[in-house]
Amino acid sequence: MKFVIKIVLIVTILLLGYYLVEVIAEPIRFNKEKEKRYAQVIQRLKDIRTAQFAYKSVNQKYADSFDKLLNFIQKDSFMVIYSVGDIEDSLAVAAGQVIRDTTFMAVKDSLLGGTSYPFDSLQYVPFTNGSKFSLAAGEIEMSGLKVSVFEAVDTDPYDKYDVLRVGSLTEASTNGNWE
Repeated sequence: MKFVIKIVLIVTILLLGYYLVEVIAEPIRFNKEKEKRYAQVIQRLKDIRTAQFAYKSVNQKYADSFDKLLNFIQKDSFMVIYSVGDIEDSLAVAAGQVIRDTTFMAVKDSLLGGTSYPFDSLQYVPFTNGSKFSLAAGEIEMSGLKVSVFEAVDTDPYDKYDVLRVGSLTEASTNGNWE
């Protein structure tokens, strides 16, 4: 009978030890995975912010859908003004040695690393099965001025209590809530 009790106690101790290790290790594994996933989600939100800034520089407002934003990236171009010579040098300007010219550059060639960037995946939340960021834009009034705003939100966060977003529809902010 003592032998059976010893075996039961040893098995119980091993099971409780395993349970204790798992209780401690599970949040650590969760946080490591969260950091890995959120690093990519944050980068994607920063890329969306960069694309929104480019869109606003051409259209004077932010895109309110990914269709508009991706169409802009794929098909539109920026006006680029460049000058040769020092525009601050009045003698060079008077002598005609300063040349200014305007050219157009495709948005997808100059934005987010050029044509190698997978722009079609910009709207998708990393590490999900096709979940898309929600994107909204509008205007708010601050001190009597209308200010364009946008917001992109992770619709399928790894941690339901820590939803990542960039921008805001209620205040003039283009920072992410991770910054």
